[in-house]
Amino acid sequence: MSASAEIIARRAETPPLPCTRQEMMAVAAGREIRDGELAIFGVGLSMLAGYFAQACHAPNVRAMTEGGVYGSTPIGGLPWGIECNRISANAVSFTSALDALGCLVASGRCDVGLIGAAQVDKFGNVNTTGIWGRAIGNEYTPPKTRLTGAGGANDIASGAKRVVIMVSHEKKRFVEQVDYISSPGYLDGGDARERYGFVGGGPSAIVTTLGILRPHPETKEFELAGWFPFASIDEVLASTGWALKVAPDAHVLPAPSTEELAALRRVDETGMLRRQT
Repeated sequence: MSASAEIIARRAETPPLPCTRQEMMAVAAGREIRDGELAIFGVGLSMLAGYFAQACHAPNVRAMTEGGVYGSTPIGGLPWGIECNRISANAVSFTSALDALGCLVASGRCDVGLIGAAQVDKFGNVNTTGIWGRAIGNEYTPPKTRLTGAGGANDIASGAKRVVIMVSHEKKRFVEQVDYISSPGYLDGGDARERYGFVGGGPSAIVTTLGILRPHPETKEFELAGWFPFASIDEVLASTGWALKVAPDAHVLPAPSTEELAALRRVDETGMLRRQT
């Protein structure tokens, strides 16, 4: 039996979770946020994860978006963007990206940021600029596929004390080296961030649709720290584009509790993510 066939067979034998994979990922990412922290969220799943944490175990988290919406809680469902009425209506303050990114994040005051990725490599570097499929070289050439760009993610990755990256776990996304560094992780590993003078501490976790990766304390190469109940080590390794190492204490991560799912779905009031698998 091929590796892919074994994975499919194992999925069929695993009892289904009472949530989607996107919900599992949002819960796992939200668990990374601590009460009382100053946290900045991107759009989509990262915003759901952040506001889930606020609704569940971190009621005193000071939430903000890169657009300058500070101290809000979602109204009427998951916000569609960083300045959506669902989060701006009850904000403590509504300023600008200059205040959020240029002052709070760039100064190192932001405790944690959540960002997404199109590509991520073994040192946590993120690409959201384009897919070239080859080395770019010394002269810029247009990518085969142009992506949305970094937005505020570069600022967050550079300045936040720690960063949580959220990305679907597929081999085409988990590559040995990203085509382009839109948002820096640990660059080429080791003490590279310190040598280049970054204010922020770098990514502390990559949360995927299969599990969580964390950086080795010295090399900064990401290793498998845990996998979700519906996944396995073999599936994670098969879905990664480099020789992923498994941490000695790697383990199965707990499924969302009844309380966690209830809090998550209070934020995702419209059920947008429950319509996805």
